[in-house]
Amino acid sequence: MASEHDSVLHSWCVQSQWQAPTVVGGSGAHLQLADGRRILDMSSLAECSNLGHQHPAIVRAIREQAEHLCFVTSAWGAQPRAELAEAILEKAGFDGGRVFFTLAGADANENAVKFARQASGKPHGAIVTRDRSYHGASYACMALSGDARTRAQADPASFGVLHVPPPYAYHGAFGSHDAMSCGERAVEAVATAIDHEGADKVAAVMMEPNAGTNGIVAPDNYWPGLREATRARHVALIADEVMSGFGRCGEWFAWQRYGDAGKPDLMTLAKGLTGAHLPLGAVVLSKDIAARLEHQMLYTGLTYCGHPLSCAAGLAALRAYEQENLIERSRTLGKTLFAELQAMQSRHSVIGDVRGGHGLFAVIELVADRATREPLSPWPRTPDALNALVDAAMADGVSFACRGNLILLAPPLVIGEQDLADALILLDRLLTLFFPSAS
Repeated sequence: MASEHDSVLHSWCVQSQWQAPTVVGGSGAHLQLADGRRILDMSSLAECSNLGHQHPAIVRAIREQAEHLCFVTSAWGAQPRAELAEAILEKAGFDGGRVFFTLAGADANENAVKFARQASGKPHGAIVTRDRSYHGASYACMALSGDARTRAQADPASFGVLHVPPPYAYHGAFGSHDAMSCGERAVEAVATAIDHEGADKVAAVMMEPNAGTNGIVAPDNYWPGLREATRARHVALIADEVMSGFGRCGEWFAWQRYGDAGKPDLMTLAKGLTGAHLPLGAVVLSKDIAARLEHQMLYTGLTYCGHPLSCAAGLAALRAYEQENLIERSRTLGKTLFAELQAMQSRHSVIGDVRGGHGLFAVIELVADRATREPLSPWPRTPDALNALVDAAMADGVSFACRGNLILLAPPLVIGEQDLADALILLDRLLTLFFPSAS
């Protein structure tokens, strides 16, 4: 069997250190490796395989679509594209809106910015985003992101991006460890940035409503406050739902936890949109934003935007979430996951904080000292002991994801209850093994 080691350039790693096993198949929450091992996936790979691996209904939909029409550009109509757009607008409650299909999350975010600027009549309008955010790895998205790893590669100012501090209460953002106070001050920081720049020069605010690889889960008052502050200033609010959408945070879209009061002007989607069975992203535009663009030329789009095969997969994915009651299941299992992690925190002083729990998404933050909240390693470096823990888990048949001092738990929404329980038992044991002085 061919190996990628010497022929493929891999993302987000040092090439000489890449040594991942080859995946040959999958089923539900498990991956099948070429060496015969079966691995429980506790991160949905890149927090995208919400429906697990090789979901039969989606595989069937792709096969059936391929037999009729594999490809036509967006200059032509395609039935699965039309049906998927209608289904997304219905789930989002964006009556009268429109959907622009992309290839993935990064180009969805870039196009959302384009649409916000064009609809507002501010072609060079500023975009306000957060430090410790992630919106993609293209040049524009690196500028939008507040990511320490790529900061030297793209200048935010040259892309018209203004960064504000995140509502990171655990580490005392804005001088407060109180979540609600931190959320309030974080909203004030956005409002101040808009006012300082001048609302007439700001096109949009782009934020992640909940789950993200930065591991920061905003306080409950943050998103509603953000919506209120942007609306008062007539600045569009873009919800980056690439990771948090499609049940990951217990709702179709994370902002829906706040009802219509939290509805953004635009939102971006990818990952769970097809359950990662095929590449597909989308920008969902409100009725108001869509109306402003109705009679304007859109100078955007890539050849494969709205690919019929991908749209067929997306439509099958939405049906699977609904028919299998996976949004509600994520809420239920998410509560169980969060409770187990909190219990684990009481046994291991290395666990400084546990965040999330609105769905099947949770973050464990490890610390050197719980009293001072001193991190094990400076962000974004991952401690050696945590890397060793992840390797040991893999040897035991479970794949955990980590970043910096964080363990990110985001299993497929279809994970079996016993599989979830067994994975947490393993994590508990490995924390004792690799962090003995903190247990």
